[in-house]
Amino acid sequence: MTRLVINGGNKMDGEIDVQGSKNAVLPILAATILCDGKNIIYNCPKLRDVDMTIEVLKNLGCIVKRNADCLEVDSSNISGYTIPDELMRQMRSSIIFLGAIIARFGKAEVSMPGGCEIGNRPIDLHLKSLRKLGVEITESHGFMHCKREKNISDNIHLDFPSVGATENIMLAACLTEGITIIENAAREPEIVDLERFLNRMGAKIKGAGSDTIVIEGVHKLYGVEHRIIPDRIVAATYLSCALSSGGTVSLKNADGGHMGAMINVLKDMGAKIYEDRNKIVVLSPKQLKSVGTIKTMPYPGFPTDIQSPFMALTTQAVGSSVFVENIFENRFRHIEELTRMGADIKADGRVAVVIGKSRLTGAKVTAPDLRGGAALVVAALAADGETEIENVKYIDRGYEAIEKVLSLCGVKIKRKE
Repeated sequence: MTRLVINGGNKMDGEIDVQGSKNAVLPILAATILCDGKNIIYNCPKLRDVDMTIEVLKNLGCIVKRNADCLEVDSSNISGYTIPDELMRQMRSSIIFLGAIIARFGKAEVSMPGGCEIGNRPIDLHLKSLRKLGVEITESHGFMHCKREKNISDNIHLDFPSVGATENIMLAACLTEGITIIENAAREPEIVDLERFLNRMGAKIKGAGSDTIVIEGVHKLYGVEHRIIPDRIVAATYLSCALSSGGTVSLKNADGGHMGAMINVLKDMGAKIYEDRNKIVVLSPKQLKSVGTIKTMPYPGFPTDIQSPFMALTTQAVGSSVFVENIFENRFRHIEELTRMGADIKADGRVAVVIGKSRLTGAKVTAPDLRGGAALVVAALAADGETEIENVKYIDRGYEAIEKVLSLCGVKIKRKE
């Protein structure tokens, strides 16, 4: 079993080139099937989720070539409209292909998606929205059979600003005759990046980044070149790593404009953070301060994806910090592993209280999910002795060669098979 071995007590000091956004590249890769041509996507991170997405594209008939961080996707000869069960089970975000396949073929067959076990992530909003666009959906034996006889545009109000549902509607509606309006749409930067890509292909979409998105259907889309935005969650994780170790780190190709809620919390903890064009520098204070109460919320609120790493960081802050998880009900699975390392954390339902400052010690721990694994890395940097983190496959879903990145900043970390 692959594991990360980290020796704590070494300050991070160096420069990190932030990878492309996982949550932006996946829907954009799904969108490449909407045209009969080649799309070239730059700044694509080398991640397990990206690899799985490439396998889905190949299964549908696309030709995919990778050269470093550049992916070329040729969907000229795409013929499939089915995603096999083994691919859907490995990655929950594969549901984003549903809207794109329906837009291209008028039908789709996919199994129920899998992914990290962080709680219920119902796709009801996806299906309800697609039905409003004229899609007939039946479910049997774990598969969804989708068919659209007529292209129908409509006003769609989301009960919750779901990122995935917003993206699926955008993909399904951009080739649908008429005007589709999404109300209470997700506002994440990744939504804006998808709009930018689709409009570059010839779509007519406006409003991404606000709670109302207007999509005017077009008849055809064309292949283009596009560069993926930097990953704001990865950037915030490395800021947490630096502060946990008491070090100083400079992030290149980072967009602080996408990270307001996260940066404000770190500043409240006493971190000195300087932002310049595509660059963020963090300097650790002599002592971190507790943060009061953090509530995860849809963008532009505090992201659920960074809750776990920040919780690990607050174990090194003086005083009590409270985390309220409003997005996923099972996103505290990392707490048991952190307490194994000496953290003082009490959880009740969706609320967790961290009492700092804790003396953490190295231990054998297991990554429970993607961001929980990142939290264990943050904790390991502050711990005395050696920490072994198992289930590294989860970390690899969202962080490109994390051991190489941290090693270049002076962290004693290695991957063992």
